[in-house]
Amino acid sequence: MRTTRALAAAGAAVAALGLAAPTAVARDGMGVGPSNIVALPSVIARGGQLTVTVDNCPTGGTMTSDAFPSTTLTPVHGANQTAKGTATINNNARPGSHSITVNCNGRTLTNPAAFTVIGGVQGGIGGSTSTGATPTDIAIGGGLVAAAVVGGGVFWMRRRSEKRI
Repeated sequence: MRTTRALAAAGAAVAALGLAAPTAVARDGMGVGPSNIVALPSVIARGGQLTVTVDNCPTGGTMTSDAFPSTTLTPVHGANQTAKGTATINNNARPGSHSITVNCNGRTLTNPAAFTVIGGVQGGIGGSTSTGATPTDIAIGGGLVAAAVVGGGVFWMRRRSEKRI
């Protein structure tokens, strides 16, 4: 009986120590360097403005990416010592996922897939990036025209027969 109680007490002590150790490490690591890079919106078109916030960057810094030029981060007074910056996406940025590297007080942090650039669309008449009609488009259009001709003919023939009565 005593052995069971001793093992239960030892297990409880080990569990408490195991749960407290990661908390202590995380608390001691706070304030060491930048953390939690957030880019909004996460999906953006070329030429759009991207807002980036970084925690643990109390004096500001810089952010860089291959999709926008180096931009300044300015401190925002708050509990998480946040810094914020706005960047304009290059018009020639390649579509796909892009990373952001932040430098705060000589310490860097990279978010490898911080945001995604989508390709632009052609405006104006058409708005499509493909040229010409596909065979499917022609078949659908031809079928709609044929249905309209048949439906119009049936309607016209019914109207003619009503006049005879």
